[in-house]
Amino acid sequence: MYKGKKVIIVLPALNAESTLEQTINDVPKDIVDEIILVDDGSTDNTVKLARELGLEVHVHHKNMGYGANQKTCYKIALEKGADIIVMLHPDYQYDPKIIKYLVSFIEENYCDVMLGSRIRSRKEALAGGMPLYKYFSNRFLTFCENVLSGYNLSEWHTGMRAYKKEVLENIDFKKNSNDFVFDSQVLFQIIEKGYRIGDIPVPVRYHKEASSINFKRSLKYGLLTLLVAFTFFLKNLFKRDEK
Repeated sequence: MYKGKKVIIVLPALNAESTLEQTINDVPKDIVDEIILVDDGSTDNTVKLARELGLEVHVHHKNMGYGANQKTCYKIALEKGADIIVMLHPDYQYDPKIIKYLVSFIEENYCDVMLGSRIRSRKEALAGGMPLYKYFSNRFLTFCENVLSGYNLSEWHTGMRAYKKEVLENIDFKKNSNDFVFDSQVLFQIIEKGYRIGDIPVPVRYHKEASSINFKRSLKYGLLTLLVAFTFFLKNLFKRDEK
């Protein structure tokens, strides 16, 4: 328990064998009550290693998609009575030691949702190995999403997030995409409900074992993200006109 709050980390995993142990070793054990790994059809030894590390493991016997993986993660965490749910990619791209700061902002009631942002400066992002096209596409999409939502988040596309349980209980995340655009859909649902979102910087760590989608899938993700953003904007524009 962290100041009376049950903190559960969820790991949406796909072929994370080479980075899982390193990720777990850096998790602040004095803050976290449970770690749950949901495997989305890995073809390596992710599941075997996770069990050896003492994690609670749930398995999709076929690959269902990144969004579907998160749906299972959050459903299980809520069923287990989590007060704060932290989503962390097990590919060691995000520094788990930052978890204590994400959790504290929620526990102290400054925010309902916290994001770990990899974009503090272009120099830092590129030095950390972020591909140039990913950096510029991230900046472009984040700019559009901020303008259309009215928010000012430094990065919308991070894989390190912490949620107060009420947030996940009160948005219908189960209806979202099973693919990568799930992340953007969730944030727009959160904004629509009026929850408070904050972010803090995390080091950029791109490496060959880090999970990443190719250019073609990145393009599809970008177009779907823009569709979600414009749909949100138009929906709320019509709501204002009706008043």
